[in-house]
Amino acid sequence: MALARLHSLCRCAASSSLAVALPRARLSPQLAGPSRSLCTAVFDVKRLWSPTSQRVGAIGMKCGMSQAWAANGTRVPVTVIELQDCQVVKVRRAMSDGLNALQVAAGWQKRKRMRIDEANHFITKGLPLKRYMREFAVTAEDALLPVGTTIGARHFVPGQYVDVQSKTKGKGFAGGMKRWGFKGQPASHGASLSHRSIGALNGSTGNLMKTNVWKGKKMPGRMGGKRATMEGLLVWKVLPKYNIILLKGSVPGCTGTTVRIRDSNHPKLGFKSPPPFPTFLPSDAKEGDDEKELLCAEALELPAVKGAKEVNPGKAGKKA
Repeated sequence: MALARLHSLCRCAASSSLAVALPRARLSPQLAGPSRSLCTAVFDVKRLWSPTSQRVGAIGMKCGMSQAWAANGTRVPVTVIELQDCQVVKVRRAMSDGLNALQVAAGWQKRKRMRIDEANHFITKGLPLKRYMREFAVTAEDALLPVGTTIGARHFVPGQYVDVQSKTKGKGFAGGMKRWGFKGQPASHGASLSHRSIGALNGSTGNLMKTNVWKGKKMPGRMGGKRATMEGLLVWKVLPKYNIILLKGSVPGCTGTTVRIRDSNHPKLGFKSPPPFPTFLPSDAKEGDDEKELLCAEALELPAVKGAKEVNPGKAGKKA
């Protein structure tokens, strides 16, 4: 009943300009259903993709880590990321703003937790209130999307590579050995009460009684809690029904961290075939596609062995 009430609230939010306070700000993957935000955009964009095109990214939430199995039987660690109703909320054009970019928002937020100007940013466009907002630069006019376009899990293709950016876990105040991997001081031979110290900071520069600590010196201090980017992560599986993607490898941050996902910029990790451009539109979906699990080729096919020769069954039978 609660999930059905949540769906009905989101339908009202997409069809009217009233602010709706959603009863749940985060859904677990077990309770997540189809996309709860309705796509209110009118699609009149060109769909011409080129290898130099740069698509919009998406905002997701790290749900934790799990494991998958490749076709050859090896265990693969994967990170589960849920795309929580990503929608385009603002379009920036090069003629007026100096660059082509799309502002994407995701998550759910209550009206009482937002300022008036923040709430009006969604209410005036007839969109439900969102919790997170990020901006993604795109290459050309054809990659821009109208306001209200939904960015779902089908935006990403199994087998492609993505760059994920998030905030690392905060470790608090740490010493030089833990923070920078210093060796430390001797354990004996006269060393006392300074076994984990970093040693000398710097020598004298110029004057006899003057010593300087250079800017950027590796010293004890606050560790973690900074933005980090993991490049070239493979999209292992896509679950369109739950708006979940599985990435091969680890992603910085703890469970519940907001992540920023976009296509990899590495020249050797580009698309081998045209992706959904500028995104996966509702008209591209076929009946029953939401129920299917999309896997990459590594999970379905065995890797080819170099130098292996094909055996002709007829000749092998005659020799026997």
